[in-house]
Amino acid sequence: MLNPKILQAGIKDVAFGDGVEVVQPVNLYGCSIGKGSFIGPFVEIQKDVLIGENCRIQSHTFICELVTIGSDCFIGHGVMFINDSFSSGGPAQGDKTLWMSTLIGNSVSIGSNATILPVAICDGVVIGAGAVVTKDITKPGIYAGNPAKFLRDIQS
Repeated sequence: MLNPKILQAGIKDVAFGDGVEVVQPVNLYGCSIGKGSFIGPFVEIQKDVLIGENCRIQSHTFICELVTIGSDCFIGHGVMFINDSFSSGGPAQGDKTLWMSTLIGNSVSIGSNATILPVAICDGVVIGAGAVVTKDITKPGIYAGNPAKFLRDIQS
C-alpha cells in the first residue's frame, strides 16, 4: 500500500487586520483579511485574496485565488467563487494564465450557496441565496436566480 502525501489545513502567511475573528477549522493561506472581519469554520481562502474591513465570511465558503472583496460585505454559508471559466473547453489544469479575477465592491451581501463566476460586482448589491452570477453587475440592487438577474432597487 502506498503512503499518501498528507497536507494539513490551517493558517499560513496571512495578513490579519486588528480585531479579526477566525473560527477553526479553516484553511487560510497567503491572503489578507481586513480589520474587524469574521471568518467562520470550514472556510478556505486561497493565496492573494484580499478581504476588506468589517466583512463576515460564513461557514463552508470557498474563496479562490484572484478574488478581491471590498469592505462591509457579507458572504453567506457555502458561497463558491470560481476563477476558472473553462475557456479552453475544460479545466485549466494548473495553467493559471487561463484564470480570471473577481472583484466584489463594498457593502455587498451574497446569500448562501451562491456561485460567483469571474465577474465584477459594484457597491451596494444583494445577491440572493443560490444565485449564479455569470456577468458583471454594474447597478446597485437585488439580484437572484440562475443566471442572476436584477429584481429591484434596494429600498432605504
